Amino acid sequence: MRISMKKLMRKFSKVTHSTEYSILQLNSPQRRSDIVPAGHFPVYVGVDQDRTERFVVRAELLHHPLILELLHRSAQEFGYDQTGVLRIPVNVVVFERVLESVKLGESYSCLDELLGHSVSCL
Repeated sequence: MRISMKKLMRKFSKVTHSTEYSILQLNSPQRRSDIVPAGHFPVYVGVDQDRTERFVVRAELLHHPLILELLHRSAQEFGYDQTGVLRIPVNVVVFERVLESVKLGESYSCLDELLGHSVSCL
């Protein structure tokens, strides 16, 4: 099956709306997991190395307090000299909840507050 160059360029030039995020499955038949739109970055999310999911998120989220907390947890777990795609050691459901919270504009000061834990944020 031949795809015209014009269709191919249109396919690769689509970038998600700035309030959305996308999940790229590792076992995708089209190997879309290698595609990262401009202004985004990939992360592997999961507690178990064998059961991670790859997400592509907007780079502007790097300034959000919840994302910063997740990055800090990543640095504690894996160190600051990670190579390759960034790994975030939290449950996928928790990461999806963080992204949804950011998308909705909710203002949680820490992950524990978002998850409803009784621990106070520092």
